[in-house]
Amino acid sequence: MTQEAFGARPSPDHHPSPRPSGPQDSSANPFGARLRRAMDERGPLCVGIDPHASLLADWGLNDDVAGLARFTRTVVEALGETVALFKPQSAFFERFGSRGLAVLETAVEEARERGALVLMDAKRGDIGSTMAAYAETYLRKDSPLFSDALTVSPYLGYGSLRPAVDLARENGAGLFVLALTSNPEGAEVQRAVREDGRTLAATMLGHLAAENAGAEPLGSFGAVVGATLGDLSSFDLAINGPLLAPGIGAQGATPADLPKVFGDAVRNVVPSVSRGVLRHGPDTSALRAAADRFAGEVRTALD
Repeated sequence: MTQEAFGARPSPDHHPSPRPSGPQDSSANPFGARLRRAMDERGPLCVGIDPHASLLADWGLNDDVAGLARFTRTVVEALGETVALFKPQSAFFERFGSRGLAVLETAVEEARERGALVLMDAKRGDIGSTMAAYAETYLRKDSPLFSDALTVSPYLGYGSLRPAVDLARENGAGLFVLALTSNPEGAEVQRAVREDGRTLAATMLGHLAAENAGAEPLGSFGAVVGATLGDLSSFDLAINGPLLAPGIGAQGATPADLPKVFGDAVRNVVPSVSRGVLRHGPDTSALRAAADRFAGEVRTALD
């Protein structure tokens, strides 16, 4: 794959090549089923693609589109055939404008061609037609940024996410809703108590359980729940959907913490690691070894 494929400015009539049908074809089955299969076959590990300026520098790359393209291509080529899920952080691509988005489009396509699922970490949240437009950007099949799933923020009210929920369901995609995030600031909103005595986080988890009711083997509507939060036994995490667990590695959580944090719901946890793997680049063997090490530690913790 050429650097130009990841970094060229798209022409006005630019359209990515069609994605192949196959194990990750969203028309075949819903996201939850595809994620469960990927977790069973490849292990339940999500690797973030977070091209921070400092990380590009650590790799000996310039903080420009060429550096972004080289970084992204290296990660996808090194890990695309072994990890279950990639989580590109869209902001690090958006900061380069249309050329950065062209890199992101190609990364999504190439990752899915290698059999990995793609969770777009964009944390979108709005109302009405604006939320619908965000949903169409990432969850409509003919969009160049179509992804297997999308992170969304529910704090304009869970009902504001309905356009994304409906489009995800229609196209076999999924959502990960911010519920109990790993950043300390999140608690002032997520643990606020409603008039009915439930926290906002518990309310969001309840909505997700309703979305996933009856889904087998796993629902497509997941929650983001930080692995750094300690004992969460006061929350009902049995939503019949995936639980994305950021905070592994650089933020201080370890795979061994997962059973203590998630309890009986641990089988549905998708641990997410970014810097803990990416800092081992640009050597592809070192990237693979780091991802394999985390995946092995996760398997040991969950056995």
